[in-house]
Amino acid sequence: MTGLLATLGDTGSGHSSHAHVVATLGRQIVGGTFPPGAILPGDKDLGETFGVSRTVLREAMKTLAAKRLIEAKTRVGTKVLERERWNLLDPDVLRWRVETGLDARFIEDLATMRLAFEPEAAALACRRATAADIERLMGIVEEMGDLGHDRTSIARVDLKFHLVVADISQNPFMRATSGLIETALAIVLRLSSPADDADMIRECADNHRLIVEAIASKDEERARATMRTVIELGATRTQGALGEG
Repeated sequence: MTGLLATLGDTGSGHSSHAHVVATLGRQIVGGTFPPGAILPGDKDLGETFGVSRTVLREAMKTLAAKRLIEAKTRVGTKVLERERWNLLDPDVLRWRVETGLDARFIEDLATMRLAFEPEAAALACRRATAADIERLMGIVEEMGDLGHDRTSIARVDLKFHLVVADISQNPFMRATSGLIETALAIVLRLSSPADDADMIRECADNHRLIVEAIASKDEERARATMRTVIELGATRTQGALGEG
């Protein structure tokens, strides 16, 4: 076994199953081992590589096709689709995309998506938040301002804040979208976290406190504006962190 098939054979734990085939091929496609336009090895070769039956392999290919990563072509084979056609709202595809490394374009695209719905979630929260919801958000802000955080812990608190705002909005689409991009948000928030700078931790907590205050006062425009500011500042810090890497 040589070349790409050898690479495939080395990526797993030896557990041959539908999930293992999907995860391994998915990561290889998203990571560029099989670039857009490439034709995957035939069923016989892949079956031998993974040690699975044709039935398991076919089901794995159906799963990858449903994620819009591949497409079977008559008399051509199984072709890797263009990146623009990948279903990035699929949790697996998004996780594989994040795992293969972030770039400036990905950060920009994610921020643009967040700007499209998170300010509106904050505005809806102005109409629907209860006193208990406001108290919960303020508790998260206080937790965020703890100077004992490391990058991972403050990112976890930051993520919790944004997921709770989406939950308070009571809009099922906003809740679902937040859940779908949770993996990407967790990575991005970790990169943009200010844990190395006490003043920046305080600033981060204060900016999130402004969102809560706007929601508490039912000021929808201010809620939108403060949420936009937090997202844009985070994207700028993330771009800076990538530049330093």
